[in-house]
Amino acid sequence: MAVLHQLTAGFRLGDAISNECVAIRDLCAAHGRASEIWCPPETAWEFDRHLTRDLAGLAAAVRPDDVALLHLSIGSPCNEVFRALPCRRAILYHNVTPAFYFERLDPDKARVLEEGRRQVAALRDAADDVWAVSAFNASELRALGFREPKVFPLVFDPSSLGAGELHGGLFRTLSDPPLANVLFVGRLVPNKRHDRLIQIFAAFQKYVRPDSRLVIVGGCGGMESYKFFLMATARELGLRNVLFLDFIDDPKLRSCYASASAFVCTSDHEGFCAPLVEAMAWHVPVFANAAGAVPETLDGAGTLFSPSDPPELVAETIGRVLGDPALRAAVVRRQDERLARFLARDPWPDLASLFG
Repeated sequence: MAVLHQLTAGFRLGDAISNECVAIRDLCAAHGRASEIWCPPETAWEFDRHLTRDLAGLAAAVRPDDVALLHLSIGSPCNEVFRALPCRRAILYHNVTPAFYFERLDPDKARVLEEGRRQVAALRDAADDVWAVSAFNASELRALGFREPKVFPLVFDPSSLGAGELHGGLFRTLSDPPLANVLFVGRLVPNKRHDRLIQIFAAFQKYVRPDSRLVIVGGCGGMESYKFFLMATARELGLRNVLFLDFIDDPKLRSCYASASAFVCTSDHEGFCAPLVEAMAWHVPVFANAAGAVPETLDGAGTLFSPSDPPELVAETIGRVLGDPALRAAVVRRQDERLARFLARDPWPDLASLFG
């Protein structure tokens, strides 16, 4: 029976693309199909490496009736391996962050992203099927010469959303004393504009809710200088209760969502933004910069603000929603409706179509 071979540039559970690889693998299994996840071993987290296979062995394992699905997100050996596979080939584009965000802080990373953009363009005729996780991403592919890319939104395991075991210690830390917890989840990288998040929180803590805490969750691998800059900014502004958490396990992440008063996303560039869906699943009011694929992912839910809105205005808006139970309930209800629409989608027919 044909196998769906998924290629990913890196693998670590908790990462949106890695989680999707597992969700697609499990979805295939539920419909009697096999799926394998292939990755360069050096880019797979050591504790999750057992869930993947070494990319070097893929070419020998593929049969003509199999399907290869490339999760395209960065320059990677996966992209060249994919091109040469003797089977049906499909691309799922997750977006490549523009390199200019990294040019000053991490020139090496910027070069990798530039190469990633070149590799994306070079793959325009390498796939039988071209998908993107958002219409925003699909528009990028069209601009690069891809013909009629199809929107295939990010696949989640529904059972993983809004439920699960909490980490008792962290949950108690975030709940006692009871503060207004402002949360953001996302890697510490410049395009996510944590610097603006800190400015908004400074206004929120000074003018709206002195009894507040900022919780920033996300790994900083290779971006330590950016983290130091953010920590220094928080100190210079005299902020209290600012907590940086690294890449954390699921119980700790669930504890952050369960204790959050507001989820605030200031990112300038997102190809989908999975944490928005996670925050909605935990019934946390979402406030987000209307940039990239964020408005599409929220689809009328949450509260959008403009990059030009002053931090004080955004902080006041957050305070008004949190301080008015009826308004907060209305915001959460819209989010629940959006989440229900998202989860009502059945991704299997599209995946099954790859098998012919």
